[in-house]
Amino acid sequence: MTRTILTNAKLVLEDEVVTGTLTFDHDGIVAVDTGLSHLPTAINVEGDYVTPGIVEMHTDNMEKHFVPRPGVFWPNGLAAALAHDAQMAAAGVTTVYDSICAGSVFGQKDYRREIFPQVIRAIEEGIHANAFRIDHKVHIRCELTGDELVDDVSPFADNPLVCLVSLMDHTPGKRQWRNLDHLKRYNIGSGEKTESQHDEDVAIRMDVGPKNMERNWPLIVEMFGSRGVPLATHDDTTEDDVDAGVRSGAVISEFPTTVVAAREAKRRGLATIAGAPNVVRGGSHSGGVAAAELATLGLLDGLSSDYVPASLLQAVLKLNTNHGIAFPDAMAMVTWKVADMVGLKDRGHLKQGLRADILRFRVAGATPIVRGLWSNGRVAF
Repeated sequence: MTRTILTNAKLVLEDEVVTGTLTFDHDGIVAVDTGLSHLPTAINVEGDYVTPGIVEMHTDNMEKHFVPRPGVFWPNGLAAALAHDAQMAAAGVTTVYDSICAGSVFGQKDYRREIFPQVIRAIEEGIHANAFRIDHKVHIRCELTGDELVDDVSPFADNPLVCLVSLMDHTPGKRQWRNLDHLKRYNIGSGEKTESQHDEDVAIRMDVGPKNMERNWPLIVEMFGSRGVPLATHDDTTEDDVDAGVRSGAVISEFPTTVVAAREAKRRGLATIAGAPNVVRGGSHSGGVAAAELATLGLLDGLSSDYVPASLLQAVLKLNTNHGIAFPDAMAMVTWKVADMVGLKDRGHLKQGLRADILRFRVAGATPIVRGLWSNGRVAF
């Protein structure tokens, strides 16, 4: 079997960066060595960083390709999934949890409910055809305030592609949207609602949402928790929010919106995830805590690209250069720490015997440039 040898590389290990050589093939990582290789088949990467491939556990980027503009539904699901796949590979991702929203906060008007089963079918089709560059798994984002949530997700309760489920409550006045002014600015700014439509929508959601959430929460926890699918809470804001997740068996707190919630999540043994766009932009778009603040306080375990795939590596560099996070620790937030929290023990590290998901990149100023990507030992970018 042909082996790939990358030499003259800055190898990013768990605790240090060393100049050395990485050897791998389709069966995994063969060797991690310091020093240079003089074999004629070795590829001189010219001092580029060589790291584990990025593990992305929460991105709704797939949905953008199914509905590229409001009201525009792309007619070819596999083609949409392949475009997303290529974009994730270009961002250095080798494992992606495609986050698909189930349960509408807008009833029948929400396009996400319509495309939910189509996205899962497209992922299945792409895997069956061996068409993807990288490894795809499904993360169902369960909007607990939705009337139809349980009916929509039940057909996929035993689907082996479903490897993560998050428990979301976007009721206005709570969690992410506890500040109603932020919600109004977001909705009207997106161009999807007029002010009167926004006000009407908020009134309905504040009335119906809590009732549905109370009914749906235990049903979803039982449906997926009973077969060992990792559960995540979403937008924890208070200690009570974290406690509800812990009592339900959650292992991840996604996007805690306050230092209080993040500190309580860590105290209770939950891993924490924040948005890489939050780091890159210097703050949250919806009024939550700055992710960089959580990182400097030692309250952040991992990063998610959320809605901007390229933000992952950019956030790693910014945490390192602007916020004093050591480079191996910053890279860990998009590699092995994320792999560990979702139970993927075969990837995320540059270690002999692990899956050969490998990223090569260099830095121009403050911008990372992906120059090579291998997924399971095969060229992906």
